Amino acid sequence: MKKAVFYHAGCPVCVSAESDIVNIIDRTKFDLEVVHLGEHRELISMAEAAGIRSVPALLLDDNVLHINFGASIDDVKNS
Repeated sequence: MKKAVFYHAGCPVCVSAESDIVNIIDRTKFDLEVVHLGEHRELISMAEAAGIRSVPALLLDDNVLHINFGASIDDVKNS
């Protein structure tokens, strides 16, 4: 099964996007993980290494899809 990771920081834009992503990702094809970087700050460097530059973002098989703009990854690190 393919892996999908949705990264967010808990802002209203992110929460709205999370709701949409959870509803549209086909769970028979993707193992979806939701990562709240505000609550799991230790994962920020891993997100950056994967190419995440802003949140909300969806990582699908090493392809990053930046969704709308809630906050830059630097903003998340400094909050």
